[in-house]
Amino acid sequence: MADLQNAGFSKELEAFIEEWKTKPGNLIMILHKVQEEQGFISKEAAKAVAQRTNSHLARVYGVMSFYHFFKTKKPGKNRISVCLGTACYLKGGQDLIDEAKTILGLGEDEISTEDGLFSVEPVRCIGCCGLAPVLSVNGDVYGKLTKDQIAGILTKYKNA
Repeated sequence: MADLQNAGFSKELEAFIEEWKTKPGNLIMILHKVQEEQGFISKEAAKAVAQRTNSHLARVYGVMSFYHFFKTKKPGKNRISVCLGTACYLKGGQDLIDEAKTILGLGEDEISTEDGLFSVEPVRCIGCCGLAPVLSVNGDVYGKLTKDQIAGILTKYKNA
């Protein structure tokens, strides 16, 4: 069974788990904290959380898979989030995802480039509906986009 040292948890995260391990709703809170620290939830981290909370690993994975927010794959250095909220979806949000993945050479089920420079993920809302469709890279928001603009945006981050 994995232990916390193998999962690479910080002392702060270990203390947080200790504080929350017996509280109701603990898995969601703990998994949020793990993802906040590590950027995603690895298999080792999920096993360590199960061990520390005396939960079955299946329960931990059940929570992780139920909530779309939790990521099981390491994101790229440059995190591309494409809004698929109603306004963005209707104005071509999916086309932006498809174009970014094509430019980056990502397959349908892949989210990160092999070199770890980019990851692409759909999000439910960025909060800029009036600028639909919207994409953000590391928090920089780009609105009223067409798929022809994606290559130029990605170039800025490739060379940074």
